[in-house]
Parts: sequence; structure tokens; C-alpha cells
Amino acid sequence: MARTINAGACLHYAAAGSSGLMAAADAQELGGTFSIPAAQLRIHMAGGLPMGVEMPGDTEDATDGLAAAMAELSEKDTMIAVSASGSTPYTIEATRIAKSKGATVIGIANNAGSDLLNMADHAVLLATPPEVLSGSTRMGAGTAQKIALNTLSVLMAVHLGHVHDGMMVNVHADNIKLRARACGIVAQIAGVPETAARDTLDAAGGHVKTAVLMAATGLARDAAQARLKDTHGHLRPALERTV
Repeated sequence: MARTINAGACLHYAAAGSSGLMAAADAQELGGTFSIPAAQLRIHMAGGLPMGVEMPGDTEDATDGLAAAMAELSEKDTMIAVSASGSTPYTIEATRIAKSKGATVIGIANNAGSDLLNMADHAVLLATPPEVLSGSTRMGAGTAQKIALNTLSVLMAVHLGHVHDGMMVNVHADNIKLRARACGIVAQIAGVPETAARDTLDAAGGHVKTAVLMAATGLARDAAQARLKDTHGHLRPALERTV
């Protein structure tokens, strides 16, 4: 996943029903939490993302249009395919198309030995017990899928340098709460008062890692950005450099 984002390629999520909602939630949070560009994210959900409270149940068998939706998928891309049974027709067809194009497939399923896990380059089995409410995969299976997806995306962000000592240093601060969080992150890492952190964050154009480096080292914005480029966006080695 991290290699795909670093290469400027796309991260695809493919699923149906409750699994689709879990996958979509993960994909849609990557922009705000880690500033992953929307152009590098794709959601393939059977029937499309629901616009209201009703989600049709007959779409997981409908694979028409998948080939067109995935026409631009390449060998640099990664697909995360999610299915509780591991045999959902929509998800299996999406996986088949991805494999045929040379993309890397991460398969997440709750059923051992399923087609999805057998097809995937990286198989993730979530061995959940039978549902308390029989057939309701949004409960045990869906909860496990959400945890797994969260884990994968956070580990991806760690590899990309978007996490520093448990802080989201690549946050897209587009509201009052997140701007306050960004300011606090700069203050904590750089060891400066919040007023100075706020001014530096403004001077850095709202980019947290750049602001941290400016506040901690006295570098100008362009020099801080150049150093971060040298360290591939990783803040710690940028802070540890003496020249």
C-alpha cells in the first residue's frame, strides 16, 4: 500500500454490502487523517456508494460495469478486496480483473480456504466465530474487517512517514478541531509555545511536518520542504540532520 502511494499509483478498495461500507469508510478517512490525495484512491462498491439510508442487497452478484470502472488499473496499483464469505461474486470478479492487470491484491475474508484468500497476493484471514445474529455480517465479521482495515491503513501511513510518535503529522487540517490539533502537534514536537506553533503553521501553509521542522530548527519554509523531500517525508531523520 505504501509503495503504491509513493509511486503515485492508486489504492483500490473493492467490496459489497457491509464489507463495502467498511472498505469505503477506511478509504474516505485517508484524505483527512493522512492527506492521501483523492486522485490516488478508488472505491469499487457493488451498486455504488449509497446516497441514502437504503442499501440494495441484490448488487453483490452484479459485476456489469466493473471492467469499465477498473479500466485504468495498472501493475503499480494495489487492491484491497473484502468479503466475509470470501466468495462474493462482485469482489471475486474485481480481484480477477486486478490480477489480470498485474496489480497487487490484498484479500480480507472471514472464511478460511475461500476463493478470495486463494487468489490474493496477500491473504488476511479474520477467523471470526458464527454471528450472534445469524447472517448479519455487519456485526462480528464487519467489526473485524474494520479493525483490520484501520490497522493496514495506519501501518501504511507509518511507512509513508505520516505518523510521528503516535501523532498524525500529515493531517489535512480543514476544520477548527483539526487546526487546533495541528497546532498542538507542532508545539509538542518542536517544543515551542502554541502561539509560536500557530504562526509557524501559518507560515508553512498549514503543512504540519514543514512547520515542525521550521519551528525546531529555524529553517526557512523552502529549506524545510527540501529537507523533507530528502528524507522522503519522514520527520525524524529530518529533525536529526545537523546540516
